Amino acid sequence: MSRLARIAAAMLSLFSCAVSCAEEPVRVFAAASLTNVLTEIAAQWQERGHPAPRLAFGGTATMARQLAAGAPADLFAAADGRWMDELEQQGKLVPGTRIDLLGNELVLIASRGRKFDVELRPGFPFSRAFPGKLCIGAPDVVPAGNYAKQALESLQWWDSLQGRIVGTEDVRSALTFVERGECAAGIVYATDAAISDEVVVIARFPPQSHAPIVYPVALLKNATPQAHDFLSYLGSEAAAATFRRHGFAPLSASR
Repeated sequence: MSRLARIAAAMLSLFSCAVSCAEEPVRVFAAASLTNVLTEIAAQWQERGHPAPRLAFGGTATMARQLAAGAPADLFAAADGRWMDELEQQGKLVPGTRIDLLGNELVLIASRGRKFDVELRPGFPFSRAFPGKLCIGAPDVVPAGNYAKQALESLQWWDSLQGRIVGTEDVRSALTFVERGECAAGIVYATDAAISDEVVVIARFPPQSHAPIVYPVALLKNATPQAHDFLSYLGSEAAAATFRRHGFAPLSASR
């Protein structure tokens, strides 16, 4: 490379840095079940010349409570609408930025080597189909746990499982317990089951057995301009392709 070419390349690099370095990293709070896919999308965003987003993952309820208490963030991606509703009612969201981004499925899992037969119908003796505990997200707190409780009640299995249900702080924790064999079975999102080689899907719960699984996203008050751009990217067809590859169903994508 000639000296002139080296100088030109260095100037281009400095210009690119001046543009990207002037941006503030987008601060994202997101549901634990989005960990893998948002980490990949964040890398794509960085490849487009933006600073790497700062991602924080956890239980939707925990994240929402932290945001309500003033935790600094630009964007929130929840695993159901309830906690987003509360933040909206508290005036924590930028009006007009909330969208329903993704859908998902609910599945019954067991660790490999401990598969059992089940029929998803009322009257099936589910409590006798497997020994030990059933891991789900903590009902009434964790969205996946709410959906799981609804599905079990719909099938008339809930009451027979009392004393055997382990409620976890988020859906990924439920997956981990089953992977380790600490719970004989678990109920998680299909996208969670897909990332693990240690579990098998026993059955998929019918959509009518629980409320629709919807992931809303929205900007928080005082969000940076870059956060608006990142939210637009999450709704783009490029991001939708990544969401689909991870097993999510994009509900809002623009080309």
